[in-house]
Amino acid sequence: MIRQYFGTDGIRGTVGQVPITADFTLKLAHAVGRVLKRHEAKPTVLIGKDTRISGYMLESALESGFNSAGVDVVLLGPLPTPGVAYLTRAQRASLGVVISASHNPFDDNGIKFFSAQGTKLPDAWERDVEATLRQEPVWVDSANLGKSRRLDDAAGRYIEFCKSTFANNLSLKGLRIVVDAANGAAYQIAPKVFHELGAEVIAIGCSPDGLNINKGFGATHPEALIEAVRLHRADVGIALDGDADRLQVVDADGRLFNGDEVLYLMVDDRLRRGKAVPGVVGTLMTNMAVELALQARGVPLVRAKVGDRYVLEELEKNKWLLGGEGSGHLLALDQHTTGDGLISALQVLQTSVRSGKSLAELLSGVTLFPQTLINIRLKPGQDWRASDRLASETLAVEAELGQNGRVLIRASGTEPMVRVMVEARDPDQAKACAERIANTISG
Repeated sequence: MIRQYFGTDGIRGTVGQVPITADFTLKLAHAVGRVLKRHEAKPTVLIGKDTRISGYMLESALESGFNSAGVDVVLLGPLPTPGVAYLTRAQRASLGVVISASHNPFDDNGIKFFSAQGTKLPDAWERDVEATLRQEPVWVDSANLGKSRRLDDAAGRYIEFCKSTFANNLSLKGLRIVVDAANGAAYQIAPKVFHELGAEVIAIGCSPDGLNINKGFGATHPEALIEAVRLHRADVGIALDGDADRLQVVDADGRLFNGDEVLYLMVDDRLRRGKAVPGVVGTLMTNMAVELALQARGVPLVRAKVGDRYVLEELEKNKWLLGGEGSGHLLALDQHTTGDGLISALQVLQTSVRSGKSLAELLSGVTLFPQTLINIRLKPGQDWRASDRLASETLAVEAELGQNGRVLIRASGTEPMVRVMVEARDPDQAKACAERIANTISG
């Protein structure tokens, strides 16, 4: 995979079996630059990053690699992943590059690429880069080296873009909002977006030091947000992850709303405004209560595999606009080409402001089904898919649950493990059914 590389310490990591060193990163950028030059005489690449300390090293290596292939570089500095996607499109750049490991700890890092349209790149492009990476570098001569410059107002341009997705006739005046940027890429941007729309903003998780990204703050640690909302008697709390493409929301009572509920609110807002919503894409993990609530309003939900890439592929296939995951990675393709935590938050706040209702009131008819998740480690050589006993037990559980629950059994993508999930209106039933299936697998 070229799209994302994760390391174990931000300097030595793995891309398959390839370490993420400064040398490798330079060669990667050089290979990408050569691929770009096959289609464009003088390409320009934008590079943004989050707040990890290793970002400085990787940024310099990428810049040098692109310049050595004759590609111009524009440095954006710390900027959310969706901000890079937006500016790549707005600046008519050839490619956007993000240095970030998203919601992972500081000692991981990664590289992600966006097309000129601010979208994910096709597999054919990845294969072309991989093939070029295996070739010897072809350094351009001094006269043809790429140039670099910095876009000083990158953050301001992205702030204005985010604000443009919020209705012009509405404001956030009168609202006290806690904003948690996970000490990540949106640490300066997120508070300004909500403040400039009229809210009183209390910022937490907005003091990065290169080592504290996602540490105790942000969408993966919402406890800090819940505590701050209660402490400051705020109306709502917004938590992003390290690269600000993921969202968690908390109301004045400290209730946490996950991505499934936020997705429903985005659908609700469009339906209230008389807009057609032909369908929504969730994942295999999307809560059944949300699926039933959408169906009751005439909106079908299609389940994709877990992962924002699969959600996007399903949306594009169906020509739909709204989709997302319970983790808070949400897509509103009528607003942006990629998942954006800030824009998703504004969509939710817009729904509340426009209706005059709290988030809890808007979701009064949607009560999430309790879910029981059990991981079962497989024995060497165990073929759980071929088990007649498991198939029989699963059918029995599904018959027992009927329309009041569902079963999901899937293999781990990284370990010899099977993950069993059962959700039901009755939490005791969900737990008992999950244990029955787990016992069948483990023998």
